Amino acid sequence: MNHRTLVSLALSSLFVASAVAAAAQDTTPPPPPKVLVIQREYLKPGKAGAIHVKSEANFIKAVNDAKWPTHYIAMDSLSGPTRALYMFAYDSFDAFGKAQEAQAANAKLSAAIDAASLADGELLTRYDGQVFVYHPEMSLHASVDVSHQRYWEFTLFTIKVGREKEWNELVKIYIDGFKDVPDAHWAVYDSNYGENNGGEWAVITPMRSLAEVDKGFDNGKAFFDRLGDLGGQHVAELAAHCIESSQKNLFVVNAKESYVDASWSTTAPEIYGQH
Repeated sequence: MNHRTLVSLALSSLFVASAVAAAAQDTTPPPPPKVLVIQREYLKPGKAGAIHVKSEANFIKAVNDAKWPTHYIAMDSLSGPTRALYMFAYDSFDAFGKAQEAQAANAKLSAAIDAASLADGELLTRYDGQVFVYHPEMSLHASVDVSHQRYWEFTLFTIKVGREKEWNELVKIYIDGFKDVPDAHWAVYDSNYGENNGGEWAVITPMRSLAEVDKGFDNGKAFFDRLGDLGGQHVAELAAHCIESSQKNLFVVNAKESYVDASWSTTAPEIYGQH
């Protein structure tokens, strides 16, 4: 978490807290957060695993010592370059901004984060962050108990300039085609700030196990079977017209590098019980 700031640590994470809220109220988990900050660390060869876990422990100690109320989920890449993701959530940009004020008000924690960042930076080749905004109208069955989601699939789409209408139509076709599939779910975000802000969309699918990937292939085949030849051709044409590029990657939660509510060790012991 090189150069990790209190901007990402100051306010309650709706995305991460959803499981706790659901357990307390015995209701469906709340929807994903409106603002999602994703920080990425690209690791040097041989610097992943236990070496990185030890470095990240400095951040965990800093927030634990401060009894900081905010939490984050860490995860490691299973595809693509060796990297770690850290996800933070806010209910608004106002909340995001107030987090910066909280950082200035806690000099001890800020100093501890700075020291941890300096040491962690020796393990990295690159670090970046992006700020995404949630689009409920493009998402499907997005309220899930995230504490039990071990694997996460991220699909990034870069949309051609001026092709938003085709993109919106394409997404609607997928929503209509999967809305009656009970195990189909995703959350859609667009990038507002960061290296690729503007025209980049993230489709995020949390999963309890990779068996859901196998099921997804079956669901996808059934979807195109329902569309038929003409419908499938229309989808292909829309995609060709509006999508400049796309990339899909898998990540697995790293409980040792995550800072989550203490109750998760008992409510989600399969992931957070031993770390």
